[in-house]
Amino acid sequence: MLAGILINPLLFAIIFGAVLFFTQYEFYALVEDAEHKITRFPGTILGVIYFLLCFAVANNYIPQVFILSFIPIILILFIIELFRSNRNTLERGGLTILGFIYIAGPFSIMNFVVHPSASGQADAFYPWILAGVFFIIWINDSFAYLVGTQFGKHKMCPNISPAKSWEGLIGGAVFGIIMGIFNALLFQTLNILNWIVIAILTIAFGTLGDLFESKIKREIGAKDSGNVLPGHGGFLDRLDSLLFAVPIVFFWLIIYLNF
Repeated sequence: MLAGILINPLLFAIIFGAVLFFTQYEFYALVEDAEHKITRFPGTILGVIYFLLCFAVANNYIPQVFILSFIPIILILFIIELFRSNRNTLERGGLTILGFIYIAGPFSIMNFVVHPSASGQADAFYPWILAGVFFIIWINDSFAYLVGTQFGKHKMCPNISPAKSWEGLIGGAVFGIIMGIFNALLFQTLNILNWIVIAILTIAFGTLGDLFESKIKREIGAKDSGNVLPGHGGFLDRLDSLLFAVPIVFFWLIIYLNF
């Protein structure tokens, strides 16, 4: 993923398009394991198509109006259900669209994080902010685990994720903010204040994303979203924080930095 972020736009599209496919497909498989009906393959393919459309918009290959293509995509998902012979139209359609919004939405937004309109260049590839967000998430997760394991006594959400503690949250946040400051020195794209804000947003919403996925697994009765990554679960287990963090960080960049 770091190679996809840092090297060039085409590699970014290939790697993150593939990761999107496996993550969304894994989410649908997780939901189906709980005996919910889903339109797995069409939903996943349409998620990848929307990601590629956003990639083309971000690179100025096609007009910006194609960002709105999520509207006909959602309608297509409902139309597919229209012609299925089943009695689970609302369930299948709703859960399929949930997977599209939950997974494909944040992945598609990443295209605009690495191709900021503020650069003024049609083919600008600006990977450092997304790389910095990844670093913050990884450092936060690592130190939340280490601090929580050693010093965690007060459970944060025992009914959702019993292993998480307030001590771990604070420890991870401290080192995540330090990573944000280091990002300002490492990439020199934003000032320290903006990187601190991005770190706080990433940690706060990344934690919520982690808890959201944990709640889904707990309700379904699954320990991991998949077994693709030995010892780490599935793609969704590794990217749950990112799915909540990227949209809010992008929102900050638009509102306060005219991104």
